[in-house]
Amino acid sequence: MPDEPVATRKLAPKPGAPNNDVVVRVRRIHRRDLNRVWEFLKLCFRDVNRDTVEYQRPRSKKRFLEVYEEEGVEQLLFEIEGHDEDAAEIVGYAECAVEITGTDNWMNERYFEKRDMRPLFVEELAVHPNYQGLGIGGFLLDQLEHLARVRGCTHLVLEVAENNKNALRFYRARSFQRLDAAIFMAKRVQVGEELLPPRKLKKSRPKKETTAASKREPKSDSAPQKTRSSKSTPPKPPAGD
Repeated sequence: MPDEPVATRKLAPKPGAPNNDVVVRVRRIHRRDLNRVWEFLKLCFRDVNRDTVEYQRPRSKKRFLEVYEEEGVEQLLFEIEGHDEDAAEIVGYAECAVEITGTDNWMNERYFEKRDMRPLFVEELAVHPNYQGLGIGGFLLDQLEHLARVRGCTHLVLEVAENNKNALRFYRARSFQRLDAAIFMAKRVQVGEELLPPRKLKKSRPKKETTAASKREPKSDSAPQKTRSSKSTPPKPPAGD
């Protein structure tokens, strides 16, 4: 596949540095890019992966190379323009798909179907540590949002580690909201015997028995009272009369 530049954008100058009108371009990845993109991703996620339960990508080079062969996955490369392609420096990378990919993905498709959401799943988003704060991350998201509109998607959906504070601030500032998600929890266990001692079961509560008759004719709370006759009984005459 030939190079297909999608867009270019000028970088914001670093504070105190001269404005040299540095331009970033985006294109689709090629097979010849794979090795240096892999090294770029390791650099971007090195510090984050030291402090998270899950690897925040990449899991392995083998998996990264498999992704390149998968249908329906977009891999976009963001570079600072040089004299030729070999001299261009990678400053950003984005990977996305319209459908859920990977055999180890925990994403629940029905969650989005019930809410009438058609997501563009952002599998990877990385900015070179030396170029953060210059607008590259915003360029990545603008490109992905543009791609989502072209593909008929309604949302960008991505995963970020809860303790990755910088990333969370970045996404929240751009109107991303948290979805229903799993939270990893841990409890320290006490060392002891492998097999637990016998344990008594809880006593079950006795069930209330009801007869068929009682179900048909519920008992009244009080006995029926006798009603007096409308005619009064005459008094008895006194004794001795």
